[in-house]
Amino acid sequence: MYRAIKEPSKTGDFKMTEAIRVENLTFYYEGEVKPALKNINLSINEGEYVIITGPSGSGKSTLCRTFNGLIPHFYKGKMEGEVYVKGLRVKEHSVRELSKIVGMVFQEPENQVLTLSVKDEIAFGLENLGYPPNVIEDRIEHVLDVMGIKHLKNKVIFELSGGELQKVIVASILAMNPDILVFDEPTSNMDPKSALDFLKYTVKINKEYGKTVIIVEHRLDYIISYASKIVVLNDGEIVAIGNPRKVLMEDILEDIGISIPQIPLLFKKLKRLLPCCETPLTIEEALSLLGRVIAEGSYRGT
Repeated sequence: MYRAIKEPSKTGDFKMTEAIRVENLTFYYEGEVKPALKNINLSINEGEYVIITGPSGSGKSTLCRTFNGLIPHFYKGKMEGEVYVKGLRVKEHSVRELSKIVGMVFQEPENQVLTLSVKDEIAFGLENLGYPPNVIEDRIEHVLDVMGIKHLKNKVIFELSGGELQKVIVASILAMNPDILVFDEPTSNMDPKSALDFLKYTVKINKEYGKTVIIVEHRLDYIISYASKIVVLNDGEIVAIGNPRKVLMEDILEDIGISIPQIPLLFKKLKRLLPCCETPLTIEEALSLLGRVIAEGSYRGT
């Protein structure tokens, strides 16, 4: 069980539906004169699937580190503003406390491995939280099933592929039943098929199990249609935020080098002809839209 939601001090009422709130956040890493994050304001509701994207060095990983308390408790520096997780003020709660609410999957899965076998890796966190053996065994079976890796249960960690290891890490975090899962570029070292398969599991975790999912990802075409919100960072600042159908139409994305998925990019080029239509994110949506437009004759001639 998680501790009761605590009202944040001085900065206004925390909405019960909010999983994370960031208020006027600026952060300087120790010894740096340039801020890694500048005046970030962000609200993420429970059950959302949120994509954070931006060019290299834009502050994506730094922002994610504030969600589980690695900033300011592990990565030292100067932090201005506030971050609240389920109503808890991050500055006032340890990484250990916050890890019960926020599970984080890093870019390099081998850096998170603590044991030699898959079963032991999933059990590790539960054992440290004091769960009885029967509960641990039940949770191991459940998360192996959720992640589709039951066949890996008795494998040795070094026998796994990169994609398999990433799924094991997610399973070990899921076993502790956090409300929020944060994925920091989890597919950066995967081939396209492995990346697509893995990202489908993040969607499953969100849609079928009701977890709030925050994912730093540049392969937007794989998951953009599932996102409720996209946050675009550049040089430590949020330059675009909101519904993907609207954000993907912003010129700033191409200006800073974000690769827009092909379907919305095509629609953006056709916007002059289809000014009143909602941006499609998938081939199916695009075909449906074009069918309606042709049937209704609601396009502008050249």
